[in-house]
Amino acid sequence: MSESEIREPIQKRSIETKEKIIEAGFDLICNDGYYKTNTSKIAKKAGVSTGIIYQYFKDKKDILLSGLDKYADDIFYPMLNISNVKFDKENFIDIIKNMINKYISNHKLSKTAHEEITAMAHSDKDVAYFFYKREMDMTFKIASALTESGFSITNINEKVHIVIGLIDNLCHEIVYHKHNELDYDVMTNIVMAEIVTILTKKD
Repeated sequence: MSESEIREPIQKRSIETKEKIIEAGFDLICNDGYYKTNTSKIAKKAGVSTGIIYQYFKDKKDILLSGLDKYADDIFYPMLNISNVKFDKENFIDIIKNMINKYISNHKLSKTAHEEITAMAHSDKDVAYFFYKREMDMTFKIASALTESGFSITNINEKVHIVIGLIDNLCHEIVYHKHNELDYDVMTNIVMAEIVTILTKKD
């Protein structure tokens, strides 16, 4: 089916079918990896025919992108869900620690799936753009939340982006790399101290 023939569902049943396909496909990708997942497996898990899948999606990557769009804020970018968080200097370190813990607990991708999707973020322009957009959205949202909470930070976007990188690397180290020679409690405390310094130290 050509791209122009891909259906955008309007009726409730069709919308639910498309959502089932996205959920089934992304669940398989998260657990089995992108390259071990195919449309036949997705169709079986979603309880539809392979032909139905191609009525709603161009290919497997299209399902991946739809899954990322639907679930990435929970899995990859839980810090985007901070609309009710108020930063202040008295509980700043606790908020940072909670953000780190939430980030770690929300990483539900298998190691294989994480490595494959990370590689695609460097090699596939559509996946790369998705992550670029989400990273910048998270940078601006956290910077805005800090400013609204009364923080006056020079070069705030740049500093927040560095902080996001520190948290991201820490979480990937703890969830995926698992170097037994390292004390992750010590590492977490070091990262939190560095984040506080970056965001509160006067230039």
